[in-house]
Amino acid sequence: MKCKSTLLVFICSIITTAAVRHLSANNSADVFEKWIAKHGKSYQNLEEKQRRFEIFKENLKHIEETNKQRKSYQLGLNVYADMHHEEFKSKYLGLKQNFMKKREATLGDSDNENASYLPKFVDWRKQGAVTPVKNQGTCGSCWAFSTVAAVEGINQIVTGNLTSLSEQQLIDCDTTINSGCSGGLMDYAFAFIVANGGLQREEEYPYLMEEGVCEQPKKHLKAVTINGYQDVPENSEFGLLKAIAHQPVSVAIEASGLDFQFYKGGIFDGPCGTDLDHGVTAVGYGSYYGQDYILVKNSWGTTWGEKGYIRMKRGTGKPEGLCGINKLASYPIKRKSTS
Repeated sequence: MKCKSTLLVFICSIITTAAVRHLSANNSADVFEKWIAKHGKSYQNLEEKQRRFEIFKENLKHIEETNKQRKSYQLGLNVYADMHHEEFKSKYLGLKQNFMKKREATLGDSDNENASYLPKFVDWRKQGAVTPVKNQGTCGSCWAFSTVAAVEGINQIVTGNLTSLSEQQLIDCDTTINSGCSGGLMDYAFAFIVANGGLQREEEYPYLMEEGVCEQPKKHLKAVTINGYQDVPENSEFGLLKAIAHQPVSVAIEASGLDFQFYKGGIFDGPCGTDLDHGVTAVGYGSYYGQDYILVKNSWGTTWGEKGYIRMKRGTGKPEGLCGINKLASYPIKRKSTS
């Protein structure tokens, strides 16, 4: 149709706009169905499916618009694409700021100190000190996964044995201050492991994705132990890098941003604040085409991010670091004489 008259132009505009919307809706529906098949999703009824589809469309729109603007990282459809952001935050975060204890004063190194003696690249995965990415599911137990990953790391470094340890034991038994699926803090978990005489293997105390009853370990089962833990100086990127150069480190970040939910790959540089709400584990650092980053292991499974990992920008010029990663870092201490 050739739109020569004003009336025809108006009619063509209506038809074209309607056609684009129809095509867009059809495309979204096709993408949604393919996404359902890929992730094995199912819904109770058509009403629930339609509700999830509307959320999916909004998330898809955000992903597409963000990818047009961002150059350092990309977003993508993952298993959380049918979840409203507030729902996602309520289920998959779990660091509790109201649990935070007053950290003991620690004399740290200035970020202005020459860091030339530190390795340029660190990746503890390549050194065999990182277990496969795990999935906390809808239990707010990120603090337990962060703690366990750090203990698994130092245990391998000291003993040469990479042993997958039990998050569930922390969830069930470390309940004096920490609160299972309702959140917790890594420092308290390290203290519990010391007082408890160690932590069981994951195969002996498997993960349930929910709170259970604390099981007393059988006498013949040998636990992995640590001697203590150390806080990294607060708001010191140099202190954090120095710690990571020696072992995987538990860190806290703000992960409640929508971009974080759909992070797919690249060097993440925000937006995010410093209101800490998620426990993860720093397992390395490096640079990529001039962009410095910290390599972080998450506990949302391998379909999120870079097969379960995220590279977070460092050198932001802010003491607290991107998403507050420099604010609340700590690591377990293990001497060679322990099991």
